[in-house]
Amino acid sequence: MQHRTVHDVMTQGVVTARIDTPFKEVAGLFHRNDITAVPVVDDRDHPLGMVSEADLLRNEAIQPDPEGHLAGYRLSPHERARAEAETAGALMSSPAVTARPDWSLVETARVMDRKRVKRLPVVDEAGRLVGIVSRSDLLQVFLRHDAAIREEIIHDVLGQTLWLTPSAVEVSVHNGIVTLAGRVEQKSLIPIVERLCRSVDGVVAVHHTLGYTVDDTGLDLGKPLVRGLVGPFTPHH
Repeated sequence: MQHRTVHDVMTQGVVTARIDTPFKEVAGLFHRNDITAVPVVDDRDHPLGMVSEADLLRNEAIQPDPEGHLAGYRLSPHERARAEAETAGALMSSPAVTARPDWSLVETARVMDRKRVKRLPVVDEAGRLVGIVSRSDLLQVFLRHDAAIREEIIHDVLGQTLWLTPSAVEVSVHNGIVTLAGRVEQKSLIPIVERLCRSVDGVVAVHHTLGYTVDDTGLDLGKPLVRGLVGPFTPHH
């Protein structure tokens, strides 16, 4: 099974700012390049932090309201210092939360969620900036066609990984939702099939009506195997 990595979806040739890049130049970078954030890097291209549109808008938010509607708007001393910042170094959120090119999209999404960020600078082994990955980049996997998802499940998951015969499990995919039907040998195999199918890029959910021949869950070697799809095992006399 082949999974896309950050390298596959990241944007290369990243627009960056320096610590001393003026406020208005950062705004110009956003406008000219149709972007909403830039990494701030040092002389060795090591990310130091990020400046986003929200950081620039904070400056606008502290301005006096001509009609006096926001007279009670207050910021902490730290927030006010950033709102009044004149350079990228003072504006940026730091330290920079980064990703590596070989990270899986799942791992990257978890870091974004845990750190509450919308994008991650991508760095190489030396910590140098090589790209940037955003939430929208991670969502590219859900653009995969249903036919491609179905083919990967049948060929890679069921065939090459689990060695199931093509007739054992019927696979259908609609809008990224996988439905499995059929019968496998061991009951313990069902959650494995489900988990591996769920890990395929572009899969939204997995539903199944899989049956089994042998109930090998909690197997006691001193007792007979339970066979069949329904009903308790009844030994023959």
